[in-house]
Amino acid sequence: MLNAIENRRSIRKFSDKEVPDSVIKEIIKSGTKAPSAKNRQPWKFIVVQGDSKQEMISAFEEGFERETTSNYSLLPNSTIHIKGTKYSLEIMKDAPVTIFVINTASKGLFAELSNEERVYEFANTQSVSAAIENILIEATDRGLGTLWICDIFFAYKELHNWLNVEGEMVAAISLGHPLETPKQRPRKKIEDVIEWRK
Repeated sequence: MLNAIENRRSIRKFSDKEVPDSVIKEIIKSGTKAPSAKNRQPWKFIVVQGDSKQEMISAFEEGFERETTSNYSLLPNSTIHIKGTKYSLEIMKDAPVTIFVINTASKGLFAELSNEERVYEFANTQSVSAAIENILIEATDRGLGTLWICDIFFAYKELHNWLNVEGEMVAAISLGHPLETPKQRPRKKIEDVIEWRK
């Protein structure tokens, strides 16, 4: 598993070879082994394949159109990332599997929260993020590729409505057989990210 951590990469080119449902299930099962605040396990995973992919793509494209042409933009100061969002959509089209990760305990992206509720929201997001990382590592260990996608928020309303679930969409993961072996991107020096207090 340590090799999988070292070898994990963000994959942006996938073959059209299908991933068996049994393998996807085992990969997600690893996600559910993640630690969670107060053992709430606030996660749900929606696996999109086959004919449902086109519905997902249509919802994303509808949201992208709204975000870039209407007066209602969720991310008006993030237009610098629009080109990257288009690229993410192309990757999602190519990948045979998309896993949407839902925070089932979330009160909502736009909810007015008390300080205590905000802490719970933050803790639950940490828990879901740990599950996502487990999924990425397990997929790598099985020779599969993944891409953790947050560009879905450019189509947040449309994708969330299409998913039709309680809770909040946190991220999407593209999953499949990789057609590339990218080099590791530069990392900060370990000396620059640790502060010792003894």
